[in-house]
Amino acid sequence: MRIGVVSDTHNNLANVRRIVELFNSARVDRVVHTGDVTQAKTVYVFAALDAPLVGAYGNNDERAALAAAAREVGFEFHEPPLELPWAGRRILVVHDPLDVDRHRRDHDVVLHGHDHRRRVERDGDRLIFNPGECAGHLAGHNAVGIVELETLATEILTF
Repeated sequence: MRIGVVSDTHNNLANVRRIVELFNSARVDRVVHTGDVTQAKTVYVFAALDAPLVGAYGNNDERAALAAAAREVGFEFHEPPLELPWAGRRILVVHDPLDVDRHRRDHDVVLHGHDHRRRVERDGDRLIFNPGECAGHLAGHNAVGIVELETLATEILTF
């Protein structure tokens, strides 16, 4: 199973349109947003994904509006920590990297955002992953990631 990973889109609708194109072209099976979508209008742009989206709330998210929009388009957002048992892997999704050590337990994959910095780290057989910036705050450094759950191989797609 190939999952797309995105974080910290912060209502940059042009970037979100590009993210949708990238994930649809990569034919990911599911998409995980690690938080800071921020407003419901961004969820409606993500609705063009060919894959289902699930996410954890970030510190800037308008939770009630996001939850309503997500229900409307068939997505799910949850308070972190979010645990996903996919493809025989235990995946943990948090927003803040400070929560990684506090919640990681026996997870195979830990996904986070918040700091807008790319992180591809191996801790034994565990992958800790943040594809990095998507909000356009760091010009030329927008990126999303793909994780192949069978092998834990990662790919960074920049735009």
